[in-house]
Amino acid sequence: MKEIPFYKPSIDNSEKRLVSEVLELGKSGKVEVLESNVQKYLGAKHAVATYNGTAAAHLAMCALNLKRGDKFICSVNSFPSLAEVVRHFDAEPIFVDIDVDDFNIDINKLEETLSKHKHKKLKGVFISNIAGQPSDYDAIYELAKKYDVKIVDDAMDALGATYNGKKIGTIKSDISCFRFSPQMKNSIAGGGLLVTNSDEINERARLLRNHAFVSEGWDKYGNLGYIYDVVDIGVKYDLNELNAAYDITKKKKNDSFIKRRKEIANIYNKELVNIPQIITPVQKREQVYTQYIIKVDKNRDGFARELKNRGIYTGLHFIPLHLLTYYKSKYSLKVNDFPNALKNYQQILSIPIYSALSDDEVYYVCEQIKAIAQERV
Repeated sequence: MKEIPFYKPSIDNSEKRLVSEVLELGKSGKVEVLESNVQKYLGAKHAVATYNGTAAAHLAMCALNLKRGDKFICSVNSFPSLAEVVRHFDAEPIFVDIDVDDFNIDINKLEETLSKHKHKKLKGVFISNIAGQPSDYDAIYELAKKYDVKIVDDAMDALGATYNGKKIGTIKSDISCFRFSPQMKNSIAGGGLLVTNSDEINERARLLRNHAFVSEGWDKYGNLGYIYDVVDIGVKYDLNELNAAYDITKKKKNDSFIKRRKEIANIYNKELVNIPQIITPVQKREQVYTQYIIKVDKNRDGFARELKNRGIYTGLHFIPLHLLTYYKSKYSLKVNDFPNALKNYQQILSIPIYSALSDDEVYYVCEQIKAIAQERV
């Protein structure tokens, strides 16, 4: 029996070479190289590297000067880190239901929520791009202008994704937050990025990223200048050189990763069409397939267990936030408060899709899905 993990990294000599350079004294500067490379890749004005994607999102809230009692909207189908970074300010996340097809925020529900919470305390909206498929940004930017709120892209799974020919991170959002490692624990290396075209946001993010130090400067080994001051409440979110070296290679390979995932998605699309109980993803806009999310219309959990028994590991993107214990109890949320997200959650199943996956492994996944589905007919 094959064993196919949900995700595994693709590593070759390019990662090893750059990491080795960092380990040789004097071969530093990889963080600046990474930031510069991402700026050029996206066509953005500023990129601020952080040690992971959650740090980038939290730094974004710091840069926007979020305060206690402020409100920030996000999709109820986003990863818990978004609501989490809002709560760290004792601010309030406001959840919005999703579109049943692309799993992104429902535009009509978003407008209803903006209208309901229209107040100086409402600061902005996190816009997620589930599985690397962009949200409807034209409609979102119209609403942002109408209600005078900031837009922050949750682009953790959308590096290289485009909307109307422009990469996310270069359109009209105030801030875009990216990450390099999809692993939540025990990752080989990590990294995040706060991307913005605002000089003011960039300046504040860079100040706060490292304890809000103001000093004579830093030497090439990272030592703080002899005289320094602290001018605000900062954080310690700067990226180290080893992770930056690793992430430079990941950025260089990003387009090839996207190409390979699209090839895998094409196989899935062809092989899994018209399979009983299985619904393949709806593509409403160009998609980079950081996840491939099917729907199983009968006993999804049992289906996932059957796949695991056959060596295939799966994921859920995502468990709706209103079903998680903290948010459910904190805000007295009911199971049926977000019906679209609930219905989708009862069916969704993310199957393996990453560049290190071979065609043989992809077809094995398809064969096992077909076999399980047939047994259930």
